[in-house]
This record gives sequence, C-alpha cells and structure tokens, in this order.
Amino acid sequence: MNKAHKIDVLLFDVNETLLDITILEPLFLRLFNNPQVMRNWFAELVLYSQAMTVSGLYEPFGNLALGALKMVGANHNVVINDEDIAEFKGLMGSLPPHPDVLPALKRLQAAGFRLATLTNSTPTASPTLLEKAGISDFFEAQFSVEEVKRFKPHPDTYQYAAKALGVELDKICLVACHLWDTLGAQAVGCSGAFITRPNNNLLITENLPQPNFVAKNLEHFADLLLEH
Repeated sequence: MNKAHKIDVLLFDVNETLLDITILEPLFLRLFNNPQVMRNWFAELVLYSQAMTVSGLYEPFGNLALGALKMVGANHNVVINDEDIAEFKGLMGSLPPHPDVLPALKRLQAAGFRLATLTNSTPTASPTLLEKAGISDFFEAQFSVEEVKRFKPHPDTYQYAAKALGVELDKICLVACHLWDTLGAQAVGCSGAFITRPNNNLLITENLPQPNFVAKNLEHFADLLLEH
C-alpha cells in the first residue's frame, strides 16, 4: 500500500467492481461451450472502448458490448441470433451486486465518506442498474463517461467527476477491480484502490504506479481504509 492523500470521496467503478458480470457465464456456456469466453468478450470490449477514445471516436458502451459479442461469435464461428441478443441485453440490464458490496457501502457511508460512481456505461432510464441492485441510494451522484464522450481511463473522465463533485482530484479515491482504471485515476492525482476480484490481478513492472490500496473485496477495502 502506497501513501494516499486525505480522502473525502470514494468514486466507484460499476461493472464487475460493484455488479457481478459472472451472471453472463451461462449464456457464454450455451453459445461457446465455455463460460470463460465471457472473459475474452469483456477484454475485447475494454480494448475497443479504449481504442475508440485514443482514435478520437465514440460509441455508446452498450453498442460496443453487443458488437464485441458478435465479433467474438464470428471468431468462434458462432452465429449470434436475435434470441441470443435479447438474452444478453436482459442479463446486462439486471446485473446483481457482489455479496460484499452492500455491507461495505454501509460501513463506508457510516464512516462519513462521500460515495459516487463513474461508469463507462451509458445512463439508462429508471430503474437503473444500481436501483435494480438495491444500492443506488448510497451514492450522491452517478456519473457516466457519456458526458465527455471518452472512456476510462482517459483523464477527462476523472476530471469531469471531480468537477461535478466540487472536489480536488487528490481528495478522490477511485475504487475498481480493473488496474487500467486505478492507473488512469492515479495519473491525474487521485488515489487508487484495486479490488482483486477473480481474473483481475496486479501488473507489476518497473514504471507502473501501484495502487494505494489492494484488497480482495470491498469489505477488505473498508478494513484497510478505516485503519488508514
């Protein structure tokens, strides 16, 4: 754990950090006979979202997610039909929270931290994903990169959230189970908390800044932060 500034705001990533994307695995098992293809799809989705941003382009995350599914299908000679698309959209629209999320949010809110979210996903009409998951009321604000038309980890995404919250970047800790997300936040002056959910691990190289906090789940992160 590296030194962190005094933290006022905890800014949470949503997909996989708060909400469990493994609900998609049965669909990938049915389509590809291998639930781990879901990880390949998600990696391609992240890759092309970032490629779009680097290239100065933008496409809503949901459209990219569907396009990536069709691309992975083509890579495996699997045709993605209308029923598959409807099932995929239904699952993506009802992701459940991880078991550690609710108790951790209660503790962090009770400790006086301001809580907000920042997601690559496009905003939806009520009931939102977080409303369906039963955790929306913990967050004073829910931000989407749709406002800046750039995907995380572009600096504009974190700067937009900080400005909207009325705080300096060094008062924010970005909480995510994706190291590219914590890295982007740290690059603009935030602290970073990396949650090592399955299939998400540290990348240790000479010039890559490491997160200020590393925790196995959000309850563990709450323990570390409250001790800190």
